[in-house]
Amino acid sequence: MNRKKNYIALVGSLALLMLVISGCGTKKPPTPPAVPPPQPKPVTATLSANPTSIERGQSTTLSWNTENADDVTLDGNKVDPNGSQSASPTQSTTYRLIAKGPGGTQEATARVTVSVPPTPTPTSTPTPLSDDQIFAQAVQDIYFDYDSAKLTSDSQQKLAQAAQVMGQHPGWKVRIEGNCDERGSTEYNLTLGEERANAAKQALTQAGVSGDRLQIISYGKEKPVCTEANEDCWQKNRHDHFVLLH
Repeated sequence: MNRKKNYIALVGSLALLMLVISGCGTKKPPTPPAVPPPQPKPVTATLSANPTSIERGQSTTLSWNTENADDVTLDGNKVDPNGSQSASPTQSTTYRLIAKGPGGTQEATARVTVSVPPTPTPTSTPTPLSDDQIFAQAVQDIYFDYDSAKLTSDSQQKLAQAAQVMGQHPGWKVRIEGNCDERGSTEYNLTLGEERANAAKQALTQAGVSGDRLQIISYGKEKPVCTEANEDCWQKNRHDHFVLLH
């Protein structure tokens, strides 16, 4: 009887053990989280110009470098990712580099300032002066005090200048015309005008001008340059006038 009870108890224990074992089955391991795909590296780009300032007609060198780019353009023209090229802009220009790749788009710019050199002023050859023009500039009328044929200091300076220029033009021959104001008789003024013309001739010959190159004539009061009856007008008429003879 006891053996039967022990057997039943053993069978029950085994059944219980099997039940426990079957309820503790092997658990599945947890599913690992999804690994994100690697992010593309960012695109970088640089652009420089050397020199940055030029004169029109000169050149500059553009240089650029990019990283992680597979499409690079310089001012719309496709170029290598890294490189350089010469440029000769005719006006100030900003160059633009665009680099594209999986990691995005990057731009870079470089400014080149162009200055315009000043236009040289053409050197014109002056037209040589004619003998008449030179004579008019160098040999000027001289003036006298009232009722006098004495040369003033101003007249002496003008005659010295005239003699110097006449020495540079040995072919010149000159007529000296003596003149007076309206006061006094015709005969008296003709004599006074001749004395004034002779005074100029003597000064020129003493300065080295040959006398045979000089002629004198007196017009007295017959050729006034001013006709008003006042001292300013009379002063203008008391003069020696010089004429270049051809």
